[in-house]
Amino acid sequence: MIFAISNQKGGVGKTTTVLNIGVYLAKKGKSILLVDIDPQANLTSGIGIKRDRNDKEFLSIYDVLINKTEPISVIKKTRIENLDIIPSAIELAGAEIELVNLMSREAILKKNLDKIKHDYDFILIDCPPSLGLLTINAHVAADKILIPVQAEYYALEGLGQLINTIKLVKSNLNQELEIGGVVLTMFDNRTNLSKDIAVELNQHFSDRLFDTLIPRNIKLSEAPSHGKSIQEYEPTSTGAQAYDRLTDEILARFTKDKKQDVPSS
Repeated sequence: MIFAISNQKGGVGKTTTVLNIGVYLAKKGKSILLVDIDPQANLTSGIGIKRDRNDKEFLSIYDVLINKTEPISVIKKTRIENLDIIPSAIELAGAEIELVNLMSREAILKKNLDKIKHDYDFILIDCPPSLGLLTINAHVAADKILIPVQAEYYALEGLGQLINTIKLVKSNLNQELEIGGVVLTMFDNRTNLSKDIAVELNQHFSDRLFDTLIPRNIKLSEAPSHGKSIQEYEPTSTGAQAYDRLTDEILARFTKDKKQDVPSS
């Protein structure tokens, strides 16, 4: 199953969510591929892969999308058992312009992931904070969309636009696409604001909202600077416990193969 973790708003915890769900799924015995399709390459560095500026042989998702490199040639093992990654690189920043003139440009990622998806239990795509061609490619390739939403005042701003984009992709490019779930991140139980946003999300998404709330936690913020997941960096922290529970929810939800429709905005 392929998940795109998507929200065009930056700073909502997309990369943190992809990284930690991937690590916990791998720790639970699932075979996982992470795909970093964000030019910022934070997922790549967050799992501890750093590109030497002089390394001309480094292959990334850019080579798959633009240079027609076979995805199997780009996959890198991580230090976590059962966890692989297709890394990103700075070249991806110009990929949307290069994709414009290509045939079936919205489905290039899907075409490539279809070649390897049966080698993994789950593929997790980290989308950029935009609704451009890279994100559209991720939506076309995905079976499910997971939407992280930050527990802040502007959290719901633009969410309707994301839902409309998902509807358009579902209608025109990927009829099987579904919203797999919404996860509330950076939740602070001490504030009424966080609680109010949780209530509003529940009203809009009902059973699509995961029960697990990802707390605002300093250890979650620190872990990427060490090139580690929260499970490696501070496994007893509240952030680690939350992502462990969220992973269990994901496994329980998607073994049921429950049919869901895209909700109205």
